[in-house]
Amino acid sequence: MKSSTMKKADHSLRLREASLTTPTDLPATATRDIAAALNGLLADVFSLFMKTKSFHWHVSGPHFRDYHLMLDEQAAELLAMTDPIAERVRKLGQITVRSIGQISRTQRILDNDAVYVEPSDMLAELRDDNKALAASLRESRGVCDDNHDAGTAGLIDTWIDETERRTWFLFESGRGGDSSGH
Repeated sequence: MKSSTMKKADHSLRLREASLTTPTDLPATATRDIAAALNGLLADVFSLFMKTKSFHWHVSGPHFRDYHLMLDEQAAELLAMTDPIAERVRKLGQITVRSIGQISRTQRILDNDAVYVEPSDMLAELRDDNKALAASLRESRGVCDDNHDAGTAGLIDTWIDETERRTWFLFESGRGGDSSGH
């Protein structure tokens, strides 16, 4: 039998959780599955933001200015995704990530803590990471489709396009030039 202290703690926890539950017409299983997909994306986007920003700070070489500016733009795009992702989770009545520790446990994009990375390797790694993010976005889009969540699906469509653009720019910037410089 539960003690009265445990019963009060259980009741208090249920009240706190209920106070964060936003009403929605989607079933609880749908909001749970969509939120899980979005929280995975959020962890990946924060991880990719940090890696992109780190490479922006540490890039060097003859293409420094171009790469530095491009990576700063891409980091800003990634950071701009984070709030809409987290707010979408909350609109669905679910809880989103709460800490760097939770992000590190959830992320699928690998960190790069190397002291020095060749600029060409930076671009290739970020290109591959953005390709992986696009695949995760498409997978999450499928979860939305399965659960008839057009609101989240519409946001994801935009993020897929932005991610493909980053991938394209990183690919083109990382291509080796011929003897004419093209």
